[in-house]
Amino acid sequence: MAGTAHEALPLPRFDTPVRLLIVVAPYYRGIADGLIAGARAMAARAGAVVDLIEVPGALEIPTAIGMAARSGRFDGFVALGCVVRGETTHYDTVCNDSSRGLTLLGLEGVAIGNGILTVENIEQAEVRADPQDQDKGGGAAAAALHLVALSRKYAPTRERSAPDPGAHDPIRLAGRLEGPTGA
Repeated sequence: MAGTAHEALPLPRFDTPVRLLIVVAPYYRGIADGLIAGARAMAARAGAVVDLIEVPGALEIPTAIGMAARSGRFDGFVALGCVVRGETTHYDTVCNDSSRGLTLLGLEGVAIGNGILTVENIEQAEVRADPQDQDKGGGAAAAALHLVALSRKYAPTRERSAPDPGAHDPIRLAGRLEGPTGA
């Protein structure tokens, strides 16, 4: 419902700096630049450090985030891009598969704000990407920051995550327990 007011949560506060990676598909450069500006401004409000990479299209965004997440160098990610409906079903594939990829990463614990616009025309994208209007780039960065805060809140503590050596007996599948314990 256009024009309906919505509520934005206040940004979380962090004891240690947050490192975000913005992954953007600049297919529509002007739209991408607006999304990036909004995301950078929101990250700066939270004191986050931001890196940025570009990928060819929206379908590559989840793959790039997955690769970067495995590096352990980032606390969260901001996915930015724009898909404009065309005359073929390619729009549906790109929208659904990029969203599904991001969702699967999120369910694995990766903190991602999804700012991939899916619109009917470029005019809709311009309004949504404009940091002075709907600021979907800033909204995606805020979502990532909130998820980073949650991931830090629910991170296992050393006491809970360390196994208790006396809590269970080793299970021997084959061979003896003596000898090297690792590969």
